[in-house]
Amino acid sequence: MSDNYNPPFNMTEEITNLIVEIGELVGTISTFQSMNPNPVLRRESRIKTIYSSLAIEQNTLSLDQVTDVINGKKVLGVPEDIHEVKNAYEAYEKASELNPYNLNNLLKAHKIMMGGLVKEAGTFRSGNVGVYAGTTLIHAGTPAKYVPDLMKQLFDWLKESKYHPLVKSCIFHYEFEFIHPFQDGNGRMCRLWQSLILQEWKEIFTWLPVETLIHENQEEYYKVLQVADNKGESTIFVEFMLQMICDVLKEISETIISFNWRDTTSSTAYLGKT
Repeated sequence: MSDNYNPPFNMTEEITNLIVEIGELVGTISTFQSMNPNPVLRRESRIKTIYSSLAIEQNTLSLDQVTDVINGKKVLGVPEDIHEVKNAYEAYEKASELNPYNLNNLLKAHKIMMGGLVKEAGTFRSGNVGVYAGTTLIHAGTPAKYVPDLMKQLFDWLKESKYHPLVKSCIFHYEFEFIHPFQDGNGRMCRLWQSLILQEWKEIFTWLPVETLIHENQEEYYKVLQVADNKGESTIFVEFMLQMICDVLKEISETIISFNWRDTTSSTAYLGKT
């Protein structure tokens, strides 16, 4: 582990139990999916992922409109929102080529995600930023002059840490949001990167993305981030994220069991809605 960067975090019994439970659920669901492949599922999941991640950032397009943009159809909407969808789709299409442990790959992905939307696409911000609730500052990002070094240290830690990938991905998510390294696009990049870390661990997270889970639990997500900021460490955020993942996996597993592993169409349709 990096001597220079040690994110404040405490491993708890709850986190350990969640890791075990998630691992068991992932094994069950992965076996089912390998027995019942659905070639349409991944594309449908990707479209919903993009919709969810951009909706969190106040993109006004509906799921149907996002689908139409991705399918090359004309859509009546805010031009910038349409541009965001096209950029995000390109970024996710190239995600399989990205190494989640490579800092340069993060910058490459940000350039694709934010190209034509911000001046500093593909580079760390040159100015200071804050996260606001209305006019109230709820979090000030790390001063810009420290961002490049801190991000290098964060990626060094990510590569060297011996924590389970589930835990590492959540700690990384929190630390990324805390640093807020970019002029804009921090939320969507952070969510994409946690998904990539998890996908490298288990392929199931290709169609069970973090982006969709957060969108469906958005209010609580921001509350827990605030609590973690106040505590000065990420433990409560890691517990929240893992519990959210576990709850959805339980629902999927119970659905599979209720179909007795026979009704492939119904089961995979459910998976696509998570």
